[in-house]
Amino acid sequence: MRTDWPGAAEVAVSLTFDVDAESGWLGSDPAYAGRLSTLSEGRFGVTRGLPRILAILSKHSIKGTFYVPGDTAERHTDAIKAVQAAGHEIGHHGYLHKQSDAIDAREQRDEIERGLEALAGRLGVTPKGYRSPSWELTPETFALLKEHRFGYDSSLMGDDRPYVVDGLLELPVHWSLDDWPHLHWKPGRGDAFTAPEAFLATWLAEFDAAREDGRHVTYTMHPEVIGRGHRAKLLDRMIAAMTERAKVWFASHEDVAAFVSG
Repeated sequence: MRTDWPGAAEVAVSLTFDVDAESGWLGSDPAYAGRLSTLSEGRFGVTRGLPRILAILSKHSIKGTFYVPGDTAERHTDAIKAVQAAGHEIGHHGYLHKQSDAIDAREQRDEIERGLEALAGRLGVTPKGYRSPSWELTPETFALLKEHRFGYDSSLMGDDRPYVVDGLLELPVHWSLDDWPHLHWKPGRGDAFTAPEAFLATWLAEFDAAREDGRHVTYTMHPEVIGRGHRAKLLDRMIAAMTERAKVWFASHEDVAAFVSG
């Protein structure tokens, strides 16, 4: 593990955003096509959440990584082009956000290749990085990543530092560092929201642990979740707190991958 981060930083942090929009629902069940209220929450992430996130990242001069399903790139091309125009990285996040372990090998290939076609066709992007929908990577999908020469993946949890799996760099994630389990709710699930202050404390505690180790840490967010008004303020506060506590290298996954592989 490298700890000699650029600029003599004590810790490296990647802020990443999964821009699922409507695909987050449509890929799990076609019946969601008739659930307009549910789909509208996905749309909120693009129309209100994304602009708030981009404003906060601009305020702090941070470049993030936005994992975009092909369907989102097609459905909300102008919104994703605004992410590009701000200098952020665009990563691959499937086509219709279908969970890899729930579909066969042919559909897994379709998700990868249609996603690549959409990102290239609508955005002119050939992504270097991949994140599997719902973080379930299968051997078939892993083989497709190598076939299509992806530079890194961000779907596994086998370490809390960048590591290599069968020749492919992994920038690991964890459910505790994802805003969805803490702050998202849907009817019938029966759980409750994490209190905003408890959520912020959890993420800053992991930051402190990463700083002590001198390691890289990835945070995963969704524009429809973190992009709500009061939660966007939590993101702003978290970034400010991090910069007060340590010298931080805020970097996109692309930049981290290039650095640790160099």
